[in-house]
Amino acid sequence: MGDGGGIKALPGPVPVSPWDIRVDDLSSPAARGLVRLHLEGMHAHSPPGSVFALDFTGLMAPEVTVWTVWSGTGIAGMGALKDPGDGGGELKAMRTHPAFLRRGVASALLEHIIDVARTRGMARLSLETGSGAYFEPALSLYRRRGFVDGGEFADYKRSAFNQFLHLTL
Repeated sequence: MGDGGGIKALPGPVPVSPWDIRVDDLSSPAARGLVRLHLEGMHAHSPPGSVFALDFTGLMAPEVTVWTVWSGTGIAGMGALKDPGDGGGELKAMRTHPAFLRRGVASALLEHIIDVARTRGMARLSLETGSGAYFEPALSLYRRRGFVDGGEFADYKRSAFNQFLHLTL
């Protein structure tokens, strides 16, 4: 009996992601539609003057990288990383398409963005988000991943509605 030609088996199953995560220029109708859905949701569940979600122009800024998550030909989610150039990064525009909720899209994308932030040498990842039932699933995801409540960052100002979370990388 041979030794398998020198090929060694990996210990245990190798996880395979069902998601195709790719850098996106938001030119596809599916990506643009998900951005619109995200912005509509933020405005519908936030007090006037409390939405800091990036619009199309903001998402296309040179310091922002946008990823979309795909399952076959269907868009499953999106997220972005803003690099303000201060050694930290800001998580932006996290949104799962309603047809893909509770299937691990956001978790896979968050891990991807954290890995990219580390690769780029960022020391911390921060985010600003709202309060209330609409935001609880995302807050739960961030806290499970190790994000902790913290102070203001960038140009944000604390209000009764918003909150800030940070992850040391």
